[in-house]
Amino acid sequence: MKSESCSPRPSSTASFVLLFGTLLLFWVLLNGSLAGDVLIVGGSASLVIALFFRTNLAWFSELRLTPTALLTTVAYVLYYIKELVKSNVNVAAIVLAPDLPLNPGIVKVRTRLKSAMGRMLLVNSITLTPGTLTVDMDGEWLYIHWVSVDSPDIEAATAGIVSGFERYLEVMYG
Repeated sequence: MKSESCSPRPSSTASFVLLFGTLLLFWVLLNGSLAGDVLIVGGSASLVIALFFRTNLAWFSELRLTPTALLTTVAYVLYYIKELVKSNVNVAAIVLAPDLPLNPGIVKVRTRLKSAMGRMLLVNSITLTPGTLTVDMDGEWLYIHWVSVDSPDIEAATAGIVSGFERYLEVMYG
């Protein structure tokens, strides 16, 4: 899927540097250390991946590197954690209820996100939140299995599942 962005595509060198930097940043965040050996291994792995996959992983470079986008990234993580806790409590309540008040179904929702990375984060955020599972994505349409369908209406389901995540991802990726 190609990104439909208004900004010009970065040059091959700029894409490589951005991909390398992004991969190295993820490495450091996952390791939680700036020790020399961690940086050498992470830098080497990031370099190899960026060299071999610079055209296939170009969607990593879609992150907007603006102060607003970076602050929104922090807000997105906090929002995701809040939704994760809320969903865990809701699913636990359903499981612990004597009559198991389930109303499962697949709902069709629409996303406004245009970038591949933004859409990928959206579908993964939905899938990793208990009670929802992204089954398919077809253009702007997402098909989501929902443990407790509140409304089969597309607009209501979109507001209930997608809109909160999209609010942040639009700022981060467009």
